[in-house]
Amino acid sequence: MLMRTDPFREFDRLTQQVFGAQGTWSRPTAMPMDAYRDGDQYVVHFDLPGIDPEAIDLDVERNVLTVKAERRPVERGDGVEMQVAERPLGVFSRQLFLGDALDAERIAAQYEQGVLTIRIPVAEKAKPRKIAIDQAAPEPRQINA
Repeated sequence: MLMRTDPFREFDRLTQQVFGAQGTWSRPTAMPMDAYRDGDQYVVHFDLPGIDPEAIDLDVERNVLTVKAERRPVERGDGVEMQVAERPLGVFSRQLFLGDALDAERIAAQYEQGVLTIRIPVAEKAKPRKIAIDQAAPEPRQINA
């Protein structure tokens, strides 16, 4: 299909909860996603609320699609004293391993209301197709006299 799971993802989440997103943990944060097939394309939704579209990077290299986004701190004026800061800041990253049946040349992305939607079409060569069956002409029989 479209991705491999990251065995360290849950460990990352637990570590961030214990030490906080701004701790010394250097691995980028994984972003939640949904992925499904819709006809001749795969659709992937990433939750990226509060991220400027200019801070989102999509790269395809060989069969790997990398999504990277950065939530930067909001500029606050002098005299502002933060009371609660629970929204994670920093770099969020996710990689999808695309199969050979997907068309990496025609990937499309859209960002709306904090959700990044990526559409990955199925390659033409991988779509189901009918194969015509030729009927061979019968071979002539020889009659022995």
